[in-house]
Amino acid sequence: LIFPTTKIIWSVLITLFLSFTLSLSVGNTLQSPVFTKQPGSIVFPVDSMEKNREVVFSCEAQGDPPPFYRWKLNGSLLNSKPGSHHSLSGGNLRINHLNKEDAGTYQCLASNSFGTIVSREASLTFAYLENFRSHKRSSVSVREGQGVVLLCGPPPHSGALTFSWIFNEYPSFVKQDSRRFVSQETGNLYIAKVEPSDVGNYTCVVTNTVTKTRVQGPPTPLILRNDGVMGEYEPKIEVQFPEIVQVAKGSTVRLECFALGNPVPSISWHRVDGVPFARKVDVRKTSGVMEIPYFQQEDAGTYECVAENSKGRNSVQGKLSFFGKLYRDLIEKPQDVQKAIDDSLVWECKATGKPKPSYRWMKNGENLEPTERVQVINGALSITRLGLSDIGMYQCVAGNKYGEVYSNAELRVIAVAPDFFQNQLKSHTLVKEGGDVLIECKPKMSPRGTISWRKGNDKYYHVCVCLHCRIVILESGSLRISNTTKADAGTYTCAAHNQFGEASSSGNLIVKEPTIITTAPNTLDVTVGESIILPCQVSYDPSLELKFTWFFNEQLIHFGSHGGYFEKVGGHSAGDMMIRNIQLRHAGKYTCAVQTKVDSSSIATDLIVRGPPGPPTSIHVEEITDTTATLSWRPGPDNHSPITAYTIQARTPFSLGWQAVSTVPKVVGGSHLTATVIELNPWVEYEFRVLASNAVGTGEPSKPSKKARTKETVPKVTPANVSGGGGSRSELVITWEPVPEELQNAAGFGYVVAFRPFGATGWMQAAVPSPEASKYVFKNETILPFSPFQVKVGVYNNKGEGPFGPVVTIYSAEEEPGRAPSRLRAKSLSAFDVEVYWKALPWSTSKKRVLGYELRYWEKNEKEDKASLLRTVGNRTMAIIQGLKGCTTYYITVRAYNTAGTGPPSPAVNVTTKKPPPSQPPSKVMWNTSNSKIILNWEQVKPLENESEVMGYKVSHIFFRPSIMETNTTSVELSLPTDEEYIIQIRPFGEGGEGSSSRQITIPKISGRSSSLCSLIHLKLKRTLFLILFT
Repeated sequence: LIFPTTKIIWSVLITLFLSFTLSLSVGNTLQSPVFTKQPGSIVFPVDSMEKNREVVFSCEAQGDPPPFYRWKLNGSLLNSKPGSHHSLSGGNLRINHLNKEDAGTYQCLASNSFGTIVSREASLTFAYLENFRSHKRSSVSVREGQGVVLLCGPPPHSGALTFSWIFNEYPSFVKQDSRRFVSQETGNLYIAKVEPSDVGNYTCVVTNTVTKTRVQGPPTPLILRNDGVMGEYEPKIEVQFPEIVQVAKGSTVRLECFALGNPVPSISWHRVDGVPFARKVDVRKTSGVMEIPYFQQEDAGTYECVAENSKGRNSVQGKLSFFGKLYRDLIEKPQDVQKAIDDSLVWECKATGKPKPSYRWMKNGENLEPTERVQVINGALSITRLGLSDIGMYQCVAGNKYGEVYSNAELRVIAVAPDFFQNQLKSHTLVKEGGDVLIECKPKMSPRGTISWRKGNDKYYHVCVCLHCRIVILESGSLRISNTTKADAGTYTCAAHNQFGEASSSGNLIVKEPTIITTAPNTLDVTVGESIILPCQVSYDPSLELKFTWFFNEQLIHFGSHGGYFEKVGGHSAGDMMIRNIQLRHAGKYTCAVQTKVDSSSIATDLIVRGPPGPPTSIHVEEITDTTATLSWRPGPDNHSPITAYTIQARTPFSLGWQAVSTVPKVVGGSHLTATVIELNPWVEYEFRVLASNAVGTGEPSKPSKKARTKETVPKVTPANVSGGGGSRSELVITWEPVPEELQNAAGFGYVVAFRPFGATGWMQAAVPSPEASKYVFKNETILPFSPFQVKVGVYNNKGEGPFGPVVTIYSAEEEPGRAPSRLRAKSLSAFDVEVYWKALPWSTSKKRVLGYELRYWEKNEKEDKASLLRTVGNRTMAIIQGLKGCTTYYITVRAYNTAGTGPPSPAVNVTTKKPPPSQPPSKVMWNTSNSKIILNWEQVKPLENESEVMGYKVSHIFFRPSIMETNTTSVELSLPTDEEYIIQIRPFGEGGEGSSSRQITIPKISGRSSSLCSLIHLKLKRTLFLILFT
């Protein structure tokens, strides 16, 4: 309500605020102050005051108009007039000619036409270190072996200190070890057990870490008493930490612990809860100090220091409590806001930290005191009945003992006549027939007035508030029309009014035909691998554009992905979708959604996919014997086709993958959930799995069952391929193939070897306990060479003896041949081959059989133990040794051999191989045609000095089939090819063998005989030049 006596005041204010808000909307350049740089605390060394007695606190803020600055010291404004030792440079505060009265808490204030903000607090403190006041200290007298504490007593100071001690004179400093410790908390020196070498003067040295100044105290003499040596005693902890230590998050905590004692105690650290130290924990100085950097919640707990020697132990405990520092930013902070006059404001302000932070609010740099309209509850600021006097800059300050954080926000209070400039009604609003529509009306006005609507000249007053009214003016001022009809189409006007004026805005409502999906909901049934079309037909207003979207189980389908299974096949007015090669995972709910600018509609189709059954579950071995196993399982999903049968597979460590097994019943029907597997091997570890089948096919196998071993039983399989023979004199060697592990039927598997001389009645037996054994050797001096024995091999295990295998005949070891072959001769065939002859030994099945002959050969300049070997089989008397060197002398011997070894060698003979064949290939190979012949010509090959003479040439040519012809000239005639090509090579030969071949020459087939062709091919070993002359 506005009373007549106040209308003049309101009109002036409205004029001012309309110009103010207009300037905000045009250009938008004005800005309230915001800090870009805030002051930080300063510690100033006192001893620097004579050299440089000046400090600067930084402060900088942005804003438009540009801010101006002021400063507070301990809550009072500073006077920075000319002549004062406080001066401003921009927002920075410069303090000259420092004195101790300048210490305190400083804050920067930045102001412009929007208001004032205040910076965080920054302190100025002075660091100093005075001299020790006493100049002499009394002597400290102790017994040898006793512990002692030398007090430091630092002088007055400000700033952190560090301590050290001088022994006798500078620079001999006391070295800390397990026996001596300097506390950085008190500065005292602790000697756990005094020794004669400790006698002397001790001086405490104190250093201020800020001023870097150092002072020395008066020396303290340490002397030994003469009344004996101190006996051993248990540790006495002199340096200990508090019972409760509060540690801020992210800081470094340092605990000290040291004990006196004889013998010197050892110091150890641990957590009482048994949790091991993190890697970051530093235990140093012979365990007298423990440091935990970057302290976190998980580092909190009770820590114990233990001092121990041979006389006993002592310990102290202290609890480290975690306190999170105040976070540098608020988790919920006020934002700039623009409110209408008489409106209400609530600003939330929340911070996290331990201890729990407290809150206060400031307005334009001054603390905001609660009133009837202004309240602060749990950090939240609320102001009711906003007026122009509430405009300004507000700051929420959250703080605890670790500091304060500030957050700024601007409050603008406006009073404006209704204005649609920024929120005109939509020129065209579309709605489907029978649908609901909301025409928004959001004029800018302050305070809020009344809103009315009209259609053409018809007015709808705000009188329809019942739930069943079709046309309603909402509290927000917007117009809602339900169940729209064609008659509702037209022009609508929203009119707004308050005490400062009125305004209106109009827009058109257009009613369209609704979009209806004509395809009925359906459930479709398909089989894996098939393709199907899901229909989506619609009727719609032809003036609107359709957009179709498909969803699978409420997830959007991206056509072109999903492996190419989904494809749109509908036309302009249909959104049909094809699914190709359907898989089980495609079963589910498919939704077709169609959308226009006016409305949307959707239809769902349930797709059932029939496929092979899923894998059975819960495979258990219920009972197992030596050859059978009874299984049970649970069926997996049948995928919409009943299960008709189950297949059981087994796997062992010895099988190649999974193998189908025999069962009872032979065919396991779909209603069976148990079966017995038969024909298993005893004492073998099995895994089983089950596969289900239906009319569609066989599904994936189940997970394997737990491994189960069949029961033990006596062995039934005997070794295969029992044979033997050979060995040394007086030996009977018997061999066999070991029985595979899967056929051994139990642990303790072994072999029983039975044998007897041929014709004897009694059997001799020997046990071979190793299942991997494949050989048994019976040695007896009475065994004659190559004597026949009857042998059989049986099996046994822990469950008993199994059968023997069939009886076989094996001969005992024979003697090596006793004589050497005679009449050994050798003949060189070429540079690489030698032919050797000898006279054979008599061939018989006597005790000294001959199975063949062994030739040994070596070069003249080599020793016989380097000889190469060549063996023949049977009663042969000739062999050819190949791969020898040309023009080289070789020695050759021959000896007979059998299973017992080789006999004595024959006398050695020597033979020299022929010179190597020519190494140069034929060159300048030429060919031409004459009538029905081809004439080849080439140059004579000249051998090198160490090569054998050329005796002729071999011409190999392939025409239908390979063929070789020899000539002792350098030319040859061949028939002219008519249907096939000639492929020709020429190589020289001599007594040393065949030499190098020319390059391969291809002569093409000739059609007709009217043309004459001459070709010259010049061939060289390293380079080939082809000159082809055509005539």
